[in-house]
Amino acid sequence: MMRSERILLPALVAATVCFVGCSRGTPPAPATAPATSQSATATPVTAVPSPPQFAAHSFIVIDHESGRVLAALEPDTRQEPASLTKLMTAYGVFKALKEGRIKLTDSVTISEHAWQQEGSRMFVEVGKQVTVENLIQGMIVQSGNDATVALAEHVAGTEPTFVQMMNTYAKQLGMTGSHFMNAAGMPDPQHYMTARDAVTLASAVIREFPAYYKWYSQREFSWNGITQQNRNGLLWRDPTVDGVKTGHTETAGYCLIASAKRDGMRLVSAVMGTDSMKAREDANAALLNYGFNFYESRRIFAAGTPIATVRVWKGAVTDVGLVLKRDLYVTSQRGHVSSVKAEFAVPESLVAPLPADRPLGKAKIVVDGAVVATHDLYPAQAVPAGGFFRRAWDTMRLWFR
Repeated sequence: MMRSERILLPALVAATVCFVGCSRGTPPAPATAPATSQSATATPVTAVPSPPQFAAHSFIVIDHESGRVLAALEPDTRQEPASLTKLMTAYGVFKALKEGRIKLTDSVTISEHAWQQEGSRMFVEVGKQVTVENLIQGMIVQSGNDATVALAEHVAGTEPTFVQMMNTYAKQLGMTGSHFMNAAGMPDPQHYMTARDAVTLASAVIREFPAYYKWYSQREFSWNGITQQNRNGLLWRDPTVDGVKTGHTETAGYCLIASAKRDGMRLVSAVMGTDSMKAREDANAALLNYGFNFYESRRIFAAGTPIATVRVWKGAVTDVGLVLKRDLYVTSQRGHVSSVKAEFAVPESLVAPLPADRPLGKAKIVVDGAVVATHDLYPAQAVPAGGFFRRAWDTMRLWFR
């Protein structure tokens, strides 16, 4: 049985928030305690103006930490992503690196299939060996289709096998409006991505692979005597921009995923289907400026800090705290104290053993009446089964509940 707890919290608090009635530093009240609440009075402010508009097939800008959408146009329509696809290829390569299946120092023999790729190229030569690290820079900075396919083959053996992995990762990330047919972004009727999925993917790369994300701010790279500049012009225009990826074909138009961090707040934007390089840069710059000027984000729950406590039967301990795996942020209008309500759906009691990686409840965050986030709650630590007498005693007590 699940029990709902509702807590109304003052918005934008940077410290860990406990249940109402707890003093700072004390454990949170049990989840089975009667729900209590307190109201936070919103500060009257001028309404946020409408977001900027421009000629594009679709666009979106989100807060990286909270995931809140700050502005959007047709964010769920399928678009041809062109070289934005390489961000998913990079995700697969970075995952292989993190899991130890490949190394940056690996030498990759360039296949004829990789060498024959059309469009933007790193200019690797068939039969030559190139390190994974150099190929990554060729894929990210130079947007080389040849480098991209060479990496896909190194990770999975063949490009089609790697594409299967791309689609699997997309499903795991919740990219419900995307499907890939190749690693580099060549046009295909069944190859598409939405703007919402584009920022979801970019946020995942930033969050999961910070050590590798650095390459997206690299302005140029030289290979085979040829120096090419990063096609993301915002890297020169705005010092707070540190990524992410451009794309272009005749049918896709000019596309750009961008990310910037100012005063600890990171935004991610995506614009798809503009008519020039300048248009895609201007549009992303306008979306980022709009988000930073009118919104702010603060942490309200810290990862690993118990925000509810539940009873455990037949366990080595009698109760366990429930925690979030990631810090939980709320984004709201800049300078505006919103009403933030945390609603917890948690079990009234649990029976040990409990593994640490099994979700036990849900935390739903409601800002000014709108649900902005829902996250799984996990036990703060694994709870093993108790001894014989503990299990027997709790079994009898459960009979009379």
